[in-house]
Amino acid sequence: MRTRLLPLLVVLMAGVLLALGFPLGLSLAAAEQQRVVVDRIDDTARFAALAQFVTDSAASHAEGADERRATLQFELARYQELYGIRAGVFNRNDDAMARAPGWWALPEGGQGRNAFREALAGRRSHDPPQVWPWQQHGRLVVASPVVLDGDVVAVVVTDSPTGQLRSRILNGWLLIAAGLAAAMLVAFGAALRLTSWVLRPVRILDAATHDIATGQFNSRVAASGGPPELQRLALSFNEMADHVEDSLEQQRAFVADASHQLRNPLAALLLRIELLALELPEGNEEIASVRTEGKRLAQVLDDLLNLALAEHASPESSLVDIGALAEERAAAWRPFAEEKGVRLTAAEPSPVTGWADPIALSSALDAIIDNALKFTPAGEEVTVTAERAGDTAAVVVADRGPGLTAEELERVGDRFWRSGRHQNVKGSGLGLSISRALLAKSGGSIRYEANPPHGLRVTVAVPRSCPGTSGARGDRRP
Repeated sequence: MRTRLLPLLVVLMAGVLLALGFPLGLSLAAAEQQRVVVDRIDDTARFAALAQFVTDSAASHAEGADERRATLQFELARYQELYGIRAGVFNRNDDAMARAPGWWALPEGGQGRNAFREALAGRRSHDPPQVWPWQQHGRLVVASPVVLDGDVVAVVVTDSPTGQLRSRILNGWLLIAAGLAAAMLVAFGAALRLTSWVLRPVRILDAATHDIATGQFNSRVAASGGPPELQRLALSFNEMADHVEDSLEQQRAFVADASHQLRNPLAALLLRIELLALELPEGNEEIASVRTEGKRLAQVLDDLLNLALAEHASPESSLVDIGALAEERAAAWRPFAEEKGVRLTAAEPSPVTGWADPIALSSALDAIIDNALKFTPAGEEVTVTAERAGDTAAVVVADRGPGLTAEELERVGDRFWRSGRHQNVKGSGLGLSISRALLAKSGGSIRYEANPPHGLRVTVAVPRSCPGTSGARGDRRP
């Protein structure tokens, strides 16, 4: 979940920062250019005052007009030398009253000509277009009119290079970018902390749910940390787990008590049946049938009691040599297989180890091998193989019996379930359920599949690593 939530938060924060950064960058560029334009307007206003004085002196044929024109030319030349800005005073007919450098003339069109025309109309030229850092040859042209007796007699024009302006804009943008990057890093760190804070209770809750799903009903979640909604969810989960555990405990207690309480009356009933059989002719079919059903009922009660104990027992996992254990159980069942005329073979023990309760695993293998021998006809074979399967160690029991249909494979292992085609085979339908309950306590599992061309393939898998080292599972309640 974190890999999905964190990119979403990062994209959202990046969008917010960019939405703030772009207007800030545009504002900075406009402010820098406006500052330059204001400086040029002040400069043109000063030169316009000098030009007005020169024009007034020339119009009145006052003495010293040439000297004042020379002074104006000197000021323009010095201005151009110091700042590298072209400046000139042009008459209405485009003739230069004074200019620096001396070769400079108004362009025939473009930004400079438009500014000159606006100044001739008695207006200060509009602000020039925005200059951007990537415009290598951009220039700023500002024009101001020279007014004498209410008439525009000349125009002061400045033509400024934009290198420094572009550098300042670029530096400002880099500073903004650095600030946005720092803000993004801070936001990313905050997002990491936020997602960890939010998702930590979710991970603990997921682990606890997995524990309960695998039969560890004492798993609980610490209702602390995280948002209030998740804390309430943790409390609700613990309450639900308490109710489920209590219900299952009552169910186990009922099954165990019922099985235990029924055994004594059943034993007494079987004893009376045996006494009654002594009074009847030997070989009486009714007595034989009653005796068989009584023994079957006793077996069902024993299996019910074993199932209740298996579901209630705590696992004692340890590192087990799976290959050696599989070979041992196959050897124990080989005499029974020989009596039925079935070949029971086990592959050479391989160095396969796994974590399991040895007693539970042995009981499960006994139930599975017994089941395979029941349904395998004489002359066929049952094989027991230990192997590695990724993170698990597995024992595979494959028989050549009639097998099960796809629908039956989905139900095999359910309590009291038996195939309708095998109702005449001895059994209570609880053996595989007991095996599954025993294995689930230590993280094991049983899988059933077809064994072509016919038969059943049962795989018992246990983890190769200790289940207790997989990480915290939340709080445990004894």
